[in-house]
Amino acid sequence: MNTGTKDDLKGTAHEVEGAIKATTGKVTGNSKLEAEGHVEKVAGKVQKKVGEVEKVIEK
Repeated sequence: MNTGTKDDLKGTAHEVEGAIKATTGKVTGNSKLEAEGHVEKVAGKVQKKVGEVEKVIEK
C-alpha cells in the first residue's frame, strides 16, 4: 500500500474517531472532550487531504 493511501485511510479513521468523541462530549456535557473531538476530526481531514495530494503526486 502506498503512502497516499495509508494517509487517506488514517485520516478517515481520525475523522470518525473525532466525530465520536465530539458527539460523546456533547451528550455527556463534557466540553473538553467535545473540543478534542472537533480538533481530531479536523486533523483527520487534513491528513486525508495530504493522502489525496500524495496519490496525485505518485501518478
